[in-house]
Amino acid sequence: MIAHVRRLRLHGDTADEPSRERLKVLVIEDHPIVIQGCRALFAEDTDVTMIEARTAAAGRALYASENPEIVVVDINLPDGSGLELTGEILAKDPHAKIVVFSMSDAPVLAIQALEIGARGYVSKNGDPMSLHNAVRALARGEKWLPDDLVQEMALLRAGASGSTPVLSERELLILRALVRGRSMAEIASDIEVSYKTVAADCSAIRTKLNARTSSEMVRIAVELRIV
Repeated sequence: MIAHVRRLRLHGDTADEPSRERLKVLVIEDHPIVIQGCRALFAEDTDVTMIEARTAAAGRALYASENPEIVVVDINLPDGSGLELTGEILAKDPHAKIVVFSMSDAPVLAIQALEIGARGYVSKNGDPMSLHNAVRALARGEKWLPDDLVQEMALLRAGASGSTPVLSERELLILRALVRGRSMAEIASDIEVSYKTVAADCSAIRTKLNARTSSEMVRIAVELRIV
């Protein structure tokens, strides 16, 4: 049984409308407000049928049963990683057209999504029309990324030796502690180094992950399953 799934047909065809092929969009997202925003975003698209899943398990099942043309996957789902789900879907269907949806606009996450095989990446913090534009681009057989993110990704790739950031053993130790909610002062005491050393390591980690803040650094680490 699939929990938390709702089907929504947006402005169904009428006799006065030209016949057009319908576009089935599966949105895998657990936040009701975001789901509501997606419905509003496509409310005027008479050719769109939107179906919803609130968990990775429900999304996986709906993809198999509904065969949608486009999939929008939240990167952080209650029962798993959206990146892992993207990889699972593409392993079974290499032609799947997937947009990864995230609270973060960090280029390292967009790079990871594209390397897995997603064809688009959209930040929830950006222009709301970005998701609409991404879905339409994928429907045309194109890829889609925001222009500013493309530039940041190019800069990050130019300065990176590999696709995955390489952290030292101490940096990983500090990052794991931050994910658990430890403060920098507590971490310094735990691993018997100075506060300045921990602060310097945190700065280095933010640079490697291209994170603007410590909270974004932790979010990126969790979403990339680095820790």
